[in-house]
Amino acid sequence: MTIKRLKDYSDDKFLEKLLGQPLTLGLALVAIRETLQISQADFADKLGISRARLCDIEKARRSVSLETAAQFAKRLGHPVEVFVKLAFQDQIERAKFKLRVEVLAA
Repeated sequence: MTIKRLKDYSDDKFLEKLLGQPLTLGLALVAIRETLQISQADFADKLGISRARLCDIEKARRSVSLETAAQFAKRLGHPVEVFVKLAFQDQIERAKFKLRVEVLAA
């Protein structure tokens, strides 16, 4: 079974329509975890965090730093720029700014 990487879904509008809500880092992590068909505890171990912290991230009760988002991407084999963009957008939303983030790879 081939697992699609987040870079395969570069159109945020498509994903938001599919999800019925804006894409967040938490929703992306849920999708990856469910695609891999592993428990929250096992996925949290893979990310190097506690299951409780993963649950908080997935449910948008907690955000992550850009550095942590990049570490998650590397551990999961996904593009760093996608995870950083989602983490940054989450921080923008939390601050209640009406801005959209775009990240360009160097």
